[in-house]
Amino acid sequence: MSLMVAGMGLSVSAQPGVFSVKEAGASDGKILTMEETILGAHLNPRNKAYQWRPETSVLTYVADKALVASQPALGVELNLITLDEVNALLKTDLQRFPYYRWLDVNHISLVQNETYYKINIAEKTLVYSFTMPKHVANFTPAAKGDVFAFTRKNNLFYCDKNGNVFSVTNDADTNIVNGQSVSRNEFGIAGGIFWSPDGTKLAYYRKDESAVATFPLLDINTRTGSLKNIKYPMAGMPSENVQLVVFDLALQTYKTLKVNDFGREQYLTNITWSPDGKSIFVQVLNRDQKEMHLNQYAAENGKFIKTLLTESNEKYVEPQDPIVFLKGDDQKFIYRTDNRDGYRNLYLCDLEGKVERLTQVDADVQYLGQDAKAVYYTSAEVSPVENHLFRQEFRSGKRTRLTPAEGWHNIQLSGDCKYFLDTYSSLNVPRVIDLRSTDAKFETNLFTASDPLADYAMCEIDLGTVPSADGAYENYYRLIKPKDFDPEKKYPVIVYVYGGPHSQMVKNTWCAELRRWEMYMAQRGYLVYVQDNRGTSNRGAAFEKAIHGQCGQAEMADQMEGIKLLTSLPYVDAERIGVHGWSYGGFMTISLITNYPEVFKVAVAGGPVIDWKWYEVMYGERYMDSPHRNAEGYEKVSLLNKAKDLKGKLLICQGAIDNVVLWEHSLSFIRQCIINNVQVDYFPYPCAEHNVLGRDRIHLMDKVSLYFDDYL
Repeated sequence: MSLMVAGMGLSVSAQPGVFSVKEAGASDGKILTMEETILGAHLNPRNKAYQWRPETSVLTYVADKALVASQPALGVELNLITLDEVNALLKTDLQRFPYYRWLDVNHISLVQNETYYKINIAEKTLVYSFTMPKHVANFTPAAKGDVFAFTRKNNLFYCDKNGNVFSVTNDADTNIVNGQSVSRNEFGIAGGIFWSPDGTKLAYYRKDESAVATFPLLDINTRTGSLKNIKYPMAGMPSENVQLVVFDLALQTYKTLKVNDFGREQYLTNITWSPDGKSIFVQVLNRDQKEMHLNQYAAENGKFIKTLLTESNEKYVEPQDPIVFLKGDDQKFIYRTDNRDGYRNLYLCDLEGKVERLTQVDADVQYLGQDAKAVYYTSAEVSPVENHLFRQEFRSGKRTRLTPAEGWHNIQLSGDCKYFLDTYSSLNVPRVIDLRSTDAKFETNLFTASDPLADYAMCEIDLGTVPSADGAYENYYRLIKPKDFDPEKKYPVIVYVYGGPHSQMVKNTWCAELRRWEMYMAQRGYLVYVQDNRGTSNRGAAFEKAIHGQCGQAEMADQMEGIKLLTSLPYVDAERIGVHGWSYGGFMTISLITNYPEVFKVAVAGGPVIDWKWYEVMYGERYMDSPHRNAEGYEKVSLLNKAKDLKGKLLICQGAIDNVVLWEHSLSFIRQCIINNVQVDYFPYPCAEHNVLGRDRIHLMDKVSLYFDDYL
């Protein structure tokens, strides 16, 4: 039995909580091999790569060995540059058009054989080329000026278009790191080099790690083994000291921003230059992550100008986005936060400190672009498992949904905001790419992918909801049923869990965002269940911050509501429930099997956090507070205390050179199992970091699968 939900086009099954179902494929289809499961890129829906030419409505893509410009709305298409012309400029013999990136309306960049090329498309000339020396990283071109910066080891350099290389820093002390990402890539930080708009000044992070403790990683590839010490700031321990320095290329001067808000260990994030290049805006967060100042500094001398706005929260403040100035107005900017109205919304601010809410929705939103009349954003306001594009006018506040189809939409907005590429999928739709105008007067389909799994015995997928443990929310899940599913039989269940911040495992996308390993196991007779819980993203601040101070507690409570749903189903074998997860999911896996030994028979945990005092400052103190202030919380959620409660079969897999969740975690848990005479299984991957990748991952997932086969 099924019926339609008005306005959504989602079918509802008779099963409680299920609002959408993907039917099973032919039972006589092919069965996934583990190699296909891990490396089978051909099993993903096909895509076509498009890019917008900056500041225009011109769509570009590669076809017939040429870079093509297209304006479908006008019926215009022409070759910008051919592969033969590229080969002539580069003095190469490439057989296919290389990956390109637009730098501005007239220039693209290419990288081939460690050489970076800048090409003027309008004139079909090579502006410059630069062959990168060994050990170069963080290559960052300026928007203007034909200069670019890069790092080598712990120092920063820049190069002009003639290939002349100049050093910006020359620090012999390896504790001083220049031009690289800081704060372990938290708070939206993804790099450490920030060019001024005109390319005449270079701002960069200068990180002092001299107070940060080191941790040794074992390299077994040397004759006698060797240790590589990494800097790892653990919760409650000294962290790095970060400064922002401005280097003037013409004057060869250095000015360090005078950031003195919170002392030595403050965080500097979301660096933004003013459009005129005279000011730099920095979001300054205190070590406790409970107070943030958006400050303005003078680029000329580094002096503090003023604080534009502040944020404070008793749990945490988490800045993630740089400010974005309005086009043509260097006095107003758009700012995004979830700290003011409970959801991550957009705010219109000015340099005098005025803050006005721009998007008025009880849902998390993501800024995409703006024109003179409106702002464009995607949001979860239709459904937390869907992502849609909206246009909201600045003056009237009128809001218009621009993506009519059900599902999760990834949007590429043209530079002039007149058109957008709409790449989307939903439970039964592999991938569609449509071109649409933002005034809703034009639309055309550019690509529709065929089902890449049509020849496989795909299993039925339910997409549904279950109430959170506190009754305040509906948590979304997917349930994959076994091949040749018979509701009269009973099946074992594998719960795949992550459950941590900045994750969303369940979406209304092709096959509900499943990992192919889930289908692999379903084809072999398992029910596979995946559920989001409080603490995950895209549901507002209260939902995310419910875990604060006691990681794992609200998450487990919500996951157990899913277990209640499962065990109410007549085809679930409640005596055979297993759980598997990695990283935060590894922490959740061991938490579940030790807190609920009567429920979970088998568990496989990968790279698990065991005790949050051993995890990094930036992440750990945000969600658990400081170990000094929250000793009780750290003690409560530590899995060292739970080793004695392990009753079922547990396998832990760990990358031996993991630089994210250090080996200390899982080895300490094993030690507690030994002390308490509790049997546990353990499998290290000697050359793997946090994630086991490539062909090694085939071995890993075989190991995981066989463990469930043997014991579940």
